Amino acid sequence: MAEPSTKNCSKPLSAEPARPREGAPRIAIFTDELDWHVERLIKGFARHGARAVPVRLSACKIDTTRPQHIAIPGFHGGLPGAAVVRAIGDGSLETVTLRLGVLHALGALGVPLVNSARAIERCTDKSAASFLLAAARIPTPATFVTGSRSEALRIIRSECGLAPLVLKPLFGAQGWGLKLIRREEDLPTTEEARGVFYLQRFVPPRDVWYEDMRILVSHGEIIGAMRRRSRRWITNIRQGAKPTPCEPSARERELALRAVAALGADFAGVDIISGADGLPMVLEVNSMPGWSGLQSVTPYQIAERIAGDIMAAIGAAARRANG
Repeated sequence: MAEPSTKNCSKPLSAEPARPREGAPRIAIFTDELDWHVERLIKGFARHGARAVPVRLSACKIDTTRPQHIAIPGFHGGLPGAAVVRAIGDGSLETVTLRLGVLHALGALGVPLVNSARAIERCTDKSAASFLLAAARIPTPATFVTGSRSEALRIIRSECGLAPLVLKPLFGAQGWGLKLIRREEDLPTTEEARGVFYLQRFVPPRDVWYEDMRILVSHGEIIGAMRRRSRRWITNIRQGAKPTPCEPSARERELALRAVAALGADFAGVDIISGADGLPMVLEVNSMPGWSGLQSVTPYQIAERIAGDIMAAIGAAARRANG
């Protein structure tokens, strides 16, 4: 989770979107900064006739004196027509819990969320995601999670004779904080691991290139895919990997859709890697994925597709509410 900004945190972020029609639906984009993704979502919603309002989750609050018992800056006491969650923000357990509580409250009030608090919790916590993927019989590299360093050392002694392990931060993203574990001496201290040792079997490359696939899923449909190739074993675009367009196989498509469904997400990025036998496995599911790398090899505007899917979800929710 990204470090939240405290500058002007009581006010909505500002931007200069295209001008949607008068009385257009207003969409909250929960974010900590006006980055590339937020700017494109604002334009995408405008092209679908809606006005997107960037706002920090850290600025929202529960207020039982208000009619809806919640206050969202920029919405003048009302509720957004829908909300897109781009960032929760870092912080203490209490502050993150409050922000997730705001999302839970919006969901209880019937506001369509992409994604729901429950889906974000499941995807962000890699241990919960690994359990749910395994429970759904979705193939993943062997994974071990423990809060005990002595148990982590036992796992290393047992498993590293077969293949190295990758130590991942429980709440990490974009490839930061990954560490390749080949022997006991590679394991960091409990403090450095922040009290949790998430260890996953390393999948070696089949040639000189390290490669995996990112599949972007929106509301039950695959809307884009790319292969990420690197000379290094970390294949995130932010870490220097190169994107190339691709067409997922039927099996890869099936796994991506099943993985997103297992975690209850409406919009997600699914990372898939092929093992030595050539069969695909799901590495992880990201409920707040970036798509700048994918956009560079995609002929249409991904943000417009995302916005269109959310507008369709608003319409479906309104129809359900009206019987």
